Amino acid sequence: MERKTGTISRGIRCPIIREGDDIATIVVNSVIEAAEVEKFELRDRDVVAVTESVVARAQGNYASVDAIAQDVKNKLGGGTIGVIFPILSRNRFAVCLRGIAKGAKKIVLMLNYPSDEVGNALVSLDQLDEAGINPYSDVLSEEKYRELFGENLHPFTGVDYVKYYGDLIRSCGAEAEIILANDPRVILNYTDCVLNCDIHSRERTKRILKAAGAKCVVGLDNILNEPVNNSGFNEKYGLLGSNKSTEDTVKLFPQDCFALVENIQKQFLKRCSKHIEVMVYGDGAFRDPVGKIWELADPVVSPAYTKGLEGTPNELKLKYLADNDFADLKGDKLKKAIESAIKQKGQDLVGNMASQGTTPRRLTDLIGSLCDLTSGSGDKGTPVILVQGYFDNLTD
Repeated sequence: MERKTGTISRGIRCPIIREGDDIATIVVNSVIEAAEVEKFELRDRDVVAVTESVVARAQGNYASVDAIAQDVKNKLGGGTIGVIFPILSRNRFAVCLRGIAKGAKKIVLMLNYPSDEVGNALVSLDQLDEAGINPYSDVLSEEKYRELFGENLHPFTGVDYVKYYGDLIRSCGAEAEIILANDPRVILNYTDCVLNCDIHSRERTKRILKAAGAKCVVGLDNILNEPVNNSGFNEKYGLLGSNKSTEDTVKLFPQDCFALVENIQKQFLKRCSKHIEVMVYGDGAFRDPVGKIWELADPVVSPAYTKGLEGTPNELKLKYLADNDFADLKGDKLKKAIESAIKQKGQDLVGNMASQGTTPRRLTDLIGSLCDLTSGSGDKGTPVILVQGYFDNLTD
């Protein structure tokens, strides 16, 4: 009988994972048990994805604010530090900022406006237009910001982040000065020691600051990129991708995940005789149309994946074929013609009109986004996602 479904994404319930657990075996057991209970079959080229959060937890990859403070002091001197372009997030940045503030005498906090890198707004574009402010050139002190725009609460969290971050810095014993600007070179009017906290634009920001004469430029990816007093660390991303664990600790992005995904793949092959692709995923790469927030606060969607997940989709647009190449066909003749076109498609459709409108993003970004939406970020209890049929097409 002809299959009547395409891609299926399932959240897989797992035991609560703790530090030191054999996460590879837990993942494999959980997927196989789910298949047995729910009466579905595993197939070659299914994808099993594991959220980075439980991987880091199993690794015990945690660090305290004191470890952050020590590394900041070691790398930036402990005096006046310019902290620029952080995202507005209690979960992502507040504990990091506590550690940064404990490693300095004064923090000059420079915020992007009207919104941060991932879309959390301090003010709206309409407010800027009404006030005659040019965000590309104008620098606003905290006083000027308040004079023009008053109190602005985040629409989802209800937090005034300018006040929240300022109070947090001062509570850690450091002096705080807050400005709003979008040119990284502005911070050099206040200090020549800079910690840039942007995620996806970090290398450009470092380059601009160094060219402008900054004495010391360090990114969040350079803080805790090695252990401090036996703390957790991430050699490649440092504090990027970290999340709040407690008020005084962060859980870092997981370290060295390629061995894990290959181990999981081998266990599936041994136990089920199926070649399963495996990935670790974090934030999805999509934007909320109402809040304008871009979800991707992690440095990458997937820090590790098996080789079969490399590349981008190679697909034809069915509606283009139906409306153009086979506009005179209907019913079974149309279906057979489209199936024939799919079977005969080349391996590289770049520039082919019949592929326009398909999504030329990396497979790991697409599948990771699907997994993030499936697992959610709350109490679903499904840190493992099974995606089936992703690589199928109409002819399968």
